[in-house]
Amino acid sequence: MQDWTRDNDRLVTEFEPNEAAVIRGLVGEIKDMLTARADQAPQDELAELTGMRAGPSTPPEEGVLARLLPDFIRPDRDSFEPEAESSDTAGALRSLHEPELIEHKSGVAATVLDTCPERGGRVSLTEDQADSWLSALNDVRLALGTALGVSEEVPEDPPEDQLQREHYYVYQWLTWVQESLIQALSS
Repeated sequence: MQDWTRDNDRLVTEFEPNEAAVIRGLVGEIKDMLTARADQAPQDELAELTGMRAGPSTPPEEGVLARLLPDFIRPDRDSFEPEAESSDTAGALRSLHEPELIEHKSGVAATVLDTCPERGGRVSLTEDQADSWLSALNDVRLALGTALGVSEEVPEDPPEDQLQREHYYVYQWLTWVQESLIQALSS
């Protein structure tokens, strides 16, 4: 891949076939995970009539999804609010807002899948599409970081395990792709 560059009002780069396959595969996996989570939402006749959707009131159990769909509030140790009441509030907020968050994350993933050529090649994005790419790449990096156990500090040395090492290198490459796109947007 070449650095992202600005060409008038477009942001452009070229992806090799294997690079496009990695991006499309990982973004597609995130989109599939989000779709599966959305399908778990309770069916509500009132929601169908009003157009208001309700999502699950409990956080995802799987670590990657829990990272992509965090709690909307977290119990504060210094709070006087009983934990059960705080948990009820968190569940209500999740039920209300998670469908919108899933819709947004799925939408940015769809933009990447629509604009990244299956066999590699030139990618030319509007600024709005570039914002979608940044969001989708961030979701993939969060997912990989969770699987790798990356915290705020990214380890400089790759893991010993072969599979984790490969994921680590993909994580680092995606970081570079994201930073390059940010630089092009800023220019």
